Amino acid sequence: MPREMNSRDWEILKVLAPEYESPTCAGSGHAFQSILPPLSNHFAADERDFEERLRRLNTEDLQYLVDHILDGSESLGCVQDEDIETLITLVGERISHEAAQSVFSYYSSSGACER
Repeated sequence: MPREMNSRDWEILKVLAPEYESPTCAGSGHAFQSILPPLSNHFAADERDFEERLRRLNTEDLQYLVDHILDGSESLGCVQDEDIETLITLVGERISHEAAQSVFSYYSSSGACER
């Protein structure tokens, strides 16, 4: 579900990708509508870089992302499969195994993983 990103979303994206300068996707020309897809596809060089960037988040901001994933407002549709695995692992470590399982279940049932 597309959303208009708020100031907290932009602050989180800036923590994850300090090099970002424009709220617009260079490829599509549209404004970013989620945090994780541009991180996975435009800013992180690889899975390890994605993990290092995610680890910059405090637990409160990671929980914020999880809440938005589970309510459908944070898209996982374009996030690379290996980055989804990294996200789920980090959620399990920092929040709870139940939260990680919820993210995995949402991802699996949403059709986001059918590419």
